[in-house]
Amino acid sequence: MTQLSDTILAPHPFGTEITEQQLIENFQQCKLWEDRYRQLIGLAKKLPPLADELKQKNIERSGCENRVWLGYQHLVDGRLHFYGDSEGRIVKGLLAILLTAVEGKTPEQVMQISLAELFQHLGLEQQLSGSRLNGVKSLINTIQEIANTYTH
Repeated sequence: MTQLSDTILAPHPFGTEITEQQLIENFQQCKLWEDRYRQLIGLAKKLPPLADELKQKNIERSGCENRVWLGYQHLVDGRLHFYGDSEGRIVKGLLAILLTAVEGKTPEQVMQISLAELFQHLGLEQQLSGSRLNGVKSLINTIQEIANTYTH
């Protein structure tokens, strides 16, 4: 979606009801990787499945082990709405973390966020396999490219 919109496609609780600060607090309580894994699964369950008509080829992202979709809308007020889904629970949880950080922000705000640092802060980067980490980096690059399109 590149045209301006005021109707939100695929609404989700990330970045609104679930904040970045809540994520950090929840993950800081996790001492073991299994606890972080459970946090990711919990986040995945809170990300509503994407309607089949929104799972378009043009928003399917490569570079991940599982199929993953990442779409966006440029809202009338200038903010960006990101949405997505994945066939894999862990990837869906990772996507939820990204959505939490960037949802409802202006393109300029999105460009200032260090998403890779967020993953380090949550204690996830060192736990992810190389291919998952590459998939996350690919999603981060996609988000930054989208935001960069709208910065002047």
